[in-house]
Amino acid sequence: MDSFAANSKKSFHIRSNSLPSKPHPVVDEINENLRRLKASEEATSSSSTLCQKLDGLQDLHDSIDKLLLLPLTHQALVDNKSVDDLLEGSLKILDVCALAKDILSQMKESAHELESALRRRKDDMIDVQKYLNSRKMVKKAIHKALKGMEKTSSQKSDESLEIVSLLKEAETVTYNSIQSLLLFVAGPKSPSKMSRWSLVSKLMQPKKVANKEDGAYGNEVEMVDASLYSITGHKSDFFVQVEEVQNSLRKLESCIRDLEEDLENLYRCLIKNRVSFLNILNHFLNH
Repeated sequence: MDSFAANSKKSFHIRSNSLPSKPHPVVDEINENLRRLKASEEATSSSSTLCQKLDGLQDLHDSIDKLLLLPLTHQALVDNKSVDDLLEGSLKILDVCALAKDILSQMKESAHELESALRRRKDDMIDVQKYLNSRKMVKKAIHKALKGMEKTSSQKSDESLEIVSLLKEAETVTYNSIQSLLLFVAGPKSPSKMSRWSLVSKLMQPKKVANKEDGAYGNEVEMVDASLYSITGHKSDFFVQVEEVQNSLRKLESCIRDLEEDLENLYRCLIKNRVSFLNILNHFLNH
């Protein structure tokens, strides 16, 4: 499928192609989706807000696929020098989305294994350390990916055409949302430094209160990390009850399942968009 992308390096005749003075309804639809997603960017990342963002991205890319089916879009993309950038951008988003899927799958498996181990053997520190080692690997992979995303998202396009501008804006918003997801999964940088009292306070708070807090150690990922690091640091008294850790792990598994489902749906939308891009190029390369 992506062989067409390589062939797209051909020089196309560039004309001024922009949307008509009265936007097509699907353009209004895309702009509205973008507006909602941008408005949510400042919200504190929680499992629920991330699921909402992923749902919003699905709506956005469903609308984009409608735009890619319009004849005026075909002409604008093929005659425009930014077509290669758009294809490259769609592939990079697919790659980072696939990475996020892999990381979520790995985390869910690790959380399930630890929860099962603690259920069988209440004080098995080997399994706790195994989970923490897995988390370190996940964080390393995430921070490496985030560095690459920063370089990509910092690239600016001089393209002024409205269709291309709209698609590039959607690309940026998608990147920002996936970045928020990865930061959520990475969790705090130094959970082991959390104070004993701070952890106990967090664990004692009702969920509806904790979710509203902007401070660290408030979400499902962070609570598990903090609890486990405290267990390894206070092996003698186990002031954090293992049952509470098990409950946190089950909540984390449920959170990850929800994110996985929404991310998988988004991934399918992104593949559909890329196929539409390549079909446009294939049509014009053969005519």
